Amino acid sequence: MKAHWLASLAGTIIVIGLGSGSAYAQKQFEVITGKAFDSALPTNFYLEGNAIPTAKRNAVMVHTPGGARAIVSLLDTSGYASNIIEKYAGMIITEGDLSVCGNRIGVGSYGFGWAPSPRETDQPGRFFLYDQAGAKVAECESPRDASLAHPTPLHLVPGAGGTARLYHQRNFVELK
Repeated sequence: MKAHWLASLAGTIIVIGLGSGSAYAQKQFEVITGKAFDSALPTNFYLEGNAIPTAKRNAVMVHTPGGARAIVSLLDTSGYASNIIEKYAGMIITEGDLSVCGNRIGVGSYGFGWAPSPRETDQPGRFFLYDQAGAKVAECESPRDASLAHPTPLHLVPGAGGTARLYHQRNFVELK
């Protein structure tokens, strides 16, 4: 009787383990916090010959569905030339392939700009992605989420099916 109970318990544990493994296999974006985030965020980000400070309070690090890490941060461009201020809002560093608003990018570091929607409209904004030398890699519409209760300068919301929304205020782009 005791052997049957142990076998039943072992079978239950295996089923639970397989079930949790299949949940993990669905591969969602997972936000990373704490020491791992603190040690990964660079103090400055190098773009077009400029070391621009990152904004820790407006940064996020994730494990992507593919298992790589990616870190996104807004940049403090105050005090820089107007062409830098107008072009760059933030940076992305990825250790694996990532799709940003439908554009596949590889391992590397990128700067991005974000033209928000006009205030009090439902018009989309624009998102611009650049390589470290300043060449445009991608551009796309950035829909406005009017239902967002408390917009913040930057945050990431993991979604279903291995997607996430990267928000800048009320505008967002989809990550895969």
